[in-house]
Order: sequence, then structure tokens, then C-alpha cells
Amino acid sequence: MDRELALEFVRVTEAAAIASGRWMGKGEKNLADQAAVDAMRAAFDSVNINGKVVIGEGEMDEAPMLYIGEDVGGGGLDVDIAVDPLEGTNLIAKGLPGAIAVLAIASRGGLLHAPDMYMDKIAVGPKCAGKVSIKASVTENLKAVATALERKIEDLTVVILDRPRHADIIAEARSAGARIKLITDGDVSPAVNVCIEGTGVHMMIGMGGAPEGVIAAAAVKCLGGDMQGILRPENEQEIARAKTMGIMDINKVLTIDDLVKGEDVFFAATAITQGDLLNGVRYFGGGARTHSIVMRYKTGTVRFVDAIHKFDRKPFSIKRA
Repeated sequence: MDRELALEFVRVTEAAAIASGRWMGKGEKNLADQAAVDAMRAAFDSVNINGKVVIGEGEMDEAPMLYIGEDVGGGGLDVDIAVDPLEGTNLIAKGLPGAIAVLAIASRGGLLHAPDMYMDKIAVGPKCAGKVSIKASVTENLKAVATALERKIEDLTVVILDRPRHADIIAEARSAGARIKLITDGDVSPAVNVCIEGTGVHMMIGMGGAPEGVIAAAAVKCLGGDMQGILRPENEQEIARAKTMGIMDINKVLTIDDLVKGEDVFFAATAITQGDLLNGVRYFGGGARTHSIVMRYKTGTVRFVDAIHKFDRKPFSIKRA
């Protein structure tokens, strides 16, 4: 894929962020999500790719746009696309930090077709790549991260989704001496944060959505970090679903190269609400300001894009809430 596509992908996430950002704090997560989906779909039409959505809003009968298997783009190179037009629907509904519009793109066949089920995940930054194991205990992984970063466990901060299912993980991390940052929703942003020095987080661990895991893995791979996952189906139907998507060994430890294959990988995200790394959408008379990140694995390039948008000159429309 041409490097010039990086800015085109940012335009797609910017469109979703601007459209959904109008719903911040209004308690309407579904309307916010729909606004993001509609804007992202329209923006893709102007990108010179022949994209197939492998991770999207659901099946064709569940989502009118950006469903799994949908073709998007204006024509060009064949690519796989994973999208979450609004990661953190509860966050935007409540006006909380961390909501983003995000996508990952790879050459055709490059993204794991992850079924909509839970996945155990662990993500760390570049200095800790190859040092952790999802099969190891929380304490063992904290020791490995501390050694790799040349600090004490007490100096580490671990991001964990605040869920009852994580009670044992939280208790063990606290017992080991680590600092913990509990989040209410959205584990793509934290996976990015662990790979960038200065964000103040050093490991992400716990169970979350498998589709989000693939999107996060694209970013972690681009940034030189490490991530592993294990699918956690809850019933026989989910096991069967995974097999129809090509995952025959449901208990396999999925490495970052299983989740995202090859070198032609892009990741782009635009903040909707304020985050640790990116500023949320800020509106002014007749326009808005966005803050995005876009990265490419092949070159290792990471760009932060601070953009001003004038609505009367944009090719996509912005609907007010």
C-alpha cells in the first residue's frame, strides 16, 4: 500500500469522530454510534482501495453499513479492514474520556477474522516484546516487564477493564505491588498507550472483545510492541462460529503475527473524547479541531495529526445532534 494512503485513512476516522462527537454526554450511545458509522462509510467511498470489512459492526442482517463482508472504498488495492467507528459508546454517552474512532488496514488476508466473542489479552511496549506470556501469572509478567524496563514492580501501571471477571487479576496485581488503572470501557486506546513512552502505562491485561483485540494488535505491531490473545468462547455456538471463520484451534495462543500478518499494516485513530494520548474533538463556529494518530508498520512511521476542519468546505456532511 502506498504511504500516501495514511492521510486518507485519517480522514476516515476524523469524519467518524466529528459526526459522533456531537452526541457527547447526551446519553444516546446508539445514535452516537450510528453517526460514526454513517460518516465513516461515506468517507471510505473516496479512498482508493478495494476494501473488505473483516471486523465491523456485525453481520449484514444486523448492521446496514460497515458489516462483516461489506466492500468499501473507491477501487484500488485489495485490503482487509477492521473498524470500530466508535470505540467506547458508553464513554461518549456519559461524556467520559477515551472514546475514539479507529480502524486497521492490512493486505488481503492480513487480519485475523476474529469472531464476536471474548478474548484474553496481554499487551506490552517495545522494550518488553518477547518477555511476557499470556500463559504466565500476572506476577510473573509484572516481574518480566519490570526487568525489561529496569524498574521495580511498584513503578509499573497496569490497565485493566473494571469488570467482576477481573477480580483475581486485580487482586494479584495489587498484591505484587503494581499500580492499577481501571477503565470502564474501550481497550484499544490502552493497548496503544502501553507502546508509547510518556503515557504512564506499562501493561494491559484482561478479557475483552476479540474484534477489538485485532484492531489493537495492528497498532501494537506498528509500534513494535507485543500482544498475545486466547479466544474464550462461552458456548458451543461461539466455538462453531470461530471455526467457520477459519479458527480451528480455539485454545491456541494467538501471537501478534497471528492476529496481524505481514508488513503492509496501517492503523489510524481519532479521539472523540479526551484521552491520555489524544485530545478530543473540539467544536467552534463553523468547524472543529481533531487530534489523530496514524502509523504504518512497514516504515515504522508514527504521525500525530492536529487538524482544523471547516464544515462548509468538507466533502462529508456533519449532522448536529
